[in-house]
Amino acid sequence: MHKKNPDIYFLSENNLPFSDFLHFGMSTDCVIFGYKDKSLRVLLIQRGAEPYLDNWAIPGDLVYPEEDLDSSADRILQHLTGLENIYFEQFHTFGRVDRHPVGRVITVGYYSLVRTDNHKPVASTWAKEVKWFDINELPPLGFDHEEILQKALANLRKKVRTEPIGFELLPEKFTLLELQGVYEALLNMRFDKPNFRKKILSMDLVTPLNEVESNVAHRPAKLFNFDKERYDARKKNEISFEL
Repeated sequence: MHKKNPDIYFLSENNLPFSDFLHFGMSTDCVIFGYKDKSLRVLLIQRGAEPYLDNWAIPGDLVYPEEDLDSSADRILQHLTGLENIYFEQFHTFGRVDRHPVGRVITVGYYSLVRTDNHKPVASTWAKEVKWFDINELPPLGFDHEEILQKALANLRKKVRTEPIGFELLPEKFTLLELQGVYEALLNMRFDKPNFRKKILSMDLVTPLNEVESNVAHRPAKLFNFDKERYDARKKNEISFEL
């Protein structure tokens, strides 16, 4: 079969060869949020390669020619941090012409929420170190990763008010005080304790267990779990989570 030369096809508007539009890269950047000690955290890597050698950055890299975007995000996170089988969601595409010092690179941002106690990231390949940082105590970041991180955080804070994604940061069994702490960290605000509990319980999405927390110095609190099946059933009837 005869292979067509892309240079013979021109765009009528500016008379540029089609091949000129194929000379740039695509990458994926993965913003991983976690929660620990009443603070929202983000997972960063210390770069062991140029550009931005030794700088902290969001885990990310170029997409291989044979990869789709989701597969690239999975590979990059596994190769740089050792994390795998994590749910991602695309949130924005970043295409500023000068965002990468080497050449034109468009990046697709993903974000995810994980339970930090369930995942033990380990730096590998060209990542020198991997570390959780408090979202309010971040180091300087390479590239435009500060912009990417803030965009991910804005999307997260919007979604957390309408969908029960905050439960992703909690263990299977939790207290209402722990749940309140998660949402205060996610939204960077304080809730009135009685009103928060009243609101959560009125949604009928958490189930009280015949258990209390253990190994605590104070009076042990009742444990609850999130009833995802009940939420999914109610969502089909357009009854949503609204905090």
